[in-house]
Amino acid sequence: MTSRPRGLTLQFLAEPTDVNYGGKVHGGAVMKWIDQAGFAAAVGWSGSYCVTVAVGGIRFVAPVKISNLVAVSATLVRTGRTSMQFVVEVRARSPLGGEDTLCTHCIIVFVAVDRETGASVEVPQWQPQTDEDRQFFEYAEKVMILSRSIEDTVARYTAKAP
Repeated sequence: MTSRPRGLTLQFLAEPTDVNYGGKVHGGAVMKWIDQAGFAAAVGWSGSYCVTVAVGGIRFVAPVKISNLVAVSATLVRTGRTSMQFVVEVRARSPLGGEDTLCTHCIIVFVAVDRETGASVEVPQWQPQTDEDRQFFEYAEKVMILSRSIEDTVARYTAKAP
């Protein structure tokens, strides 16, 4: 077991430059935040440079509004030999106070790589310790199985396309 940080939370204000045509924060901006938080958590856990390999089960539950205080939390829930899966939650609230609202959640997968060679490198292993850890471990596995199934279906479909 390692004493490396298992996760982190980035906090910031949603800016007017993040707005979409509907007046809310653009989904692409939220996805960028997810990738940034996941990257920082993956590097912190692995001690290596990391690359994003998949995002699964992304769900936009509620909009992020301009000027909301946004918290993007990434928590390690599963490790492979060179990969790490993080559950990411995006929560927002008025900077004046009030309840946090869950806006988006997903699983994001990173692989640790050697910056010079690009070869994958092993990461410190993590094992679930609590019931909640085990639930997230299983959830991450199911989301990624579903994501791979979708990728396989798309690949079969596009292989048949003229």
